[in-house]
Formats: sequence, structure tokens, C-alpha cells
Amino acid sequence: MNKKLHVIYISLFILTGIAVTAILAINGFEYYNTPLEERFFNSQHGALKPSGDWGHGFGIIGSLMMILGVSVYMIRKRFRWLFNLGYLKHWLELHIFLCSVGPVLVLYHTAFKFGGIVSVSFWSMVLVVLSGVVGRFIYVQIPRTIQGQEMGINALNDLRENLLSKITRAIKLDDETMQKFEQLASPERYKEAGFVKAVSFFPKDYFKMRSILNKIKREIKKAGLPGIVRKDIVKTAKVEIVLSRRIGLLRIFHKFFRYWHIVHLPFALTMFVIMLVHVGVTIVFGYKWIF
Repeated sequence: MNKKLHVIYISLFILTGIAVTAILAINGFEYYNTPLEERFFNSQHGALKPSGDWGHGFGIIGSLMMILGVSVYMIRKRFRWLFNLGYLKHWLELHIFLCSVGPVLVLYHTAFKFGGIVSVSFWSMVLVVLSGVVGRFIYVQIPRTIQGQEMGINALNDLRENLLSKITRAIKLDDETMQKFEQLASPERYKEAGFVKAVSFFPKDYFKMRSILNKIKREIKKAGLPGIVRKDIVKTAKVEIVLSRRIGLLRIFHKFFRYWHIVHLPFALTMFVIMLVHVGVTIVFGYKWIF
């Protein structure tokens, strides 16, 4: 999948998610905004209640999306014979899409009424989604190959050295700019960081990086280099800074990624077990959808 196609791929996911949320909110605003004791008299009650044609459908489709999202990603990740079937990051993006829109549909299935054991499943689902956002953040901080395999520290250091060498060969920066760049692009500055401090580096580094990249832009502009070369140097410098941060924080993010799995998995299992019990009870009591 080339860059342009990947942008379309991601854009479709985002637009679909926004459209589904917005359309359901607008269509059912009056009903969902009606007090629970008065909903029976609302004209949309028959369709949007949890057992209604629309409400029931939201629950079925949302649940299937979550099951499919978890299944396809786990299968692609664990079976070696599927490693050449697309990049892992693209499957992760599909997983995120299905496991984001699915809970939205389940939320509308509940008609914003939570109670009993099903509420445990719902709030577990909410925690799974929230922890998934955190997990995604941690995941992208661990450098990986294009196929999604984690890179070793030696390969990372070699890559960093190559990037730095490319910059120094392309342009001679003044001593002050070079010193600030090397300081910002040093993995050692992250050595003693805990998780909270590690996260705090991101907003701090953003402004520092913008400042140093602007200085580099001015330096290379004075050198009279072609626009495409200047753009490549700035991009390389940015990659070098980000890569250095990821190398410096690799240990801490490895540690918290293991902790994240310990938290994420129980919530997901609780959600799916209660969901299956809920579905079983619904079938036993004779509730049917359109079939």
C-alpha cells in the first residue's frame, strides 16, 4: 500500500466513524434526550429501544465489529504464514477502526440506559477502548520494521548513526546550532526518566524540535541548496530527533507495554464473556432481530 492509498485508507476509517456517530446522534437526539420514564410514548421508541429493530441491530453489528476487529488482528499477528498478508500496522489500524466504531454502535444499542450485569460489560468496554488509546500511544513509541517487527537496539543505533551522518554530510551547521541539535537528539537525556516524566518529554520536545528545525532551515537556506534537498535534510533531522527519543525511552515503554497488556486483557475478557452471556439470555428469552 503506497502512501497515497494509505492516506485514503485511514481517511475512510475516520470519515466513516464520524459519519456513523453523527448520523445516529442526529437521528435519535429527541429519543435519547427524552427521560427514561417517558420514552415509551416517543414515536421512535419501537425502533430505537435496545430490543427494537434499529437498537437491536446496533448491538449485533457493534458486537460483531469488535469480535472481528480483535480476531483478525490476533490471527494476523500470531500466525507466521500470514506475515506477508499486508503490513501489521495496517491490520492494527483496521483493528482500531472496528473496535472504535463497534463500541459506538453498542452505546446506541443501550439507548444510554445501563443496568444490571450488562453495565459491567459496558464499562469494561469503555475501559478497553480507553486503555486501547493508551496502548496505541505506547506501541508507536517502540520502533518497528515496516512489517511491524520490533527493531533491536543495535539496528536502532546503526540507523541513528546513518541519519546523523547524512545530515553532517549534507550541511555544515554553526557550532551553536549543532550543539543544540546534538543535545536534543541524544538518547542519554532520557536515561533516568520514569513513565510520567517520559510522557512530559513529548510536549517539551515538540517546541524544542520546532525551534531547532527552524534554525536548521535558516542555515540551509543560506547555503543556497535546492528546495527538495532542504526539505530532505529537515525531514532527516526530525526523524533523527524522534528516533533518539524512542531509543532513550525504549526501556520504560517496554516495561509499561507489558503492564498495559496485564490491564487491557482482563477488561477485554470480562467484556466478551458478559456479552456472550447477554446474547445467550436474549436468545433463550426469544428476542429476535430481523431474522
